[in-house]
Amino acid sequence: MGSAIPVHKLNELGVEIFRYSGTLVEEQGTSLTLEARFERYDVQFSELTFREGDRFIETYYSDRWFNIFEIHDADEDHLKGWYCNITRPARIKQGHIYAEDLALDLLVYTDGRVFVLDEDEFDVIDLSESDRKNALSALEELKQWVRARKGPFSRLAAENRPAM
Repeated sequence: MGSAIPVHKLNELGVEIFRYSGTLVEEQGTSLTLEARFERYDVQFSELTFREGDRFIETYYSDRWFNIFEIHDADEDHLKGWYCNITRPARIKQGHIYAEDLALDLLVYTDGRVFVLDEDEFDVIDLSESDRKNALSALEELKQWVRARKGPFSRLAAENRPAM
């Protein structure tokens, strides 16, 4: 496997909220994909629970306003779904990834359903009009990726294509 890459999760002001490391899986031009383990207590997001030890395949883009986490069960390693963070484009510097989270998230279930999270939080954070527009466009782009089964969403079964 690849080298350890520290990931710095920042808020919209650029202040670090937490950090962890993942292992480099793939590097493709404007994206890096890491494998990491969920090292927190269990957290429920709508119908999906992140459990301590769940395996995350995380893709960060330096040219997109989001990142995508593919979530696999800690015990059986089955695909549980995807958690997508709306962020400013990732900054990848000196072997570190910096991701500025803009509060808005998209949860994608394995059957193709999507659920937008934290819209109320997004509505109150202080963003420029340009950043707000880019964030909302990124959310729509992610929904299009789900419909088209593009990128990490290619694992959606053909019979489970959502009718958004």
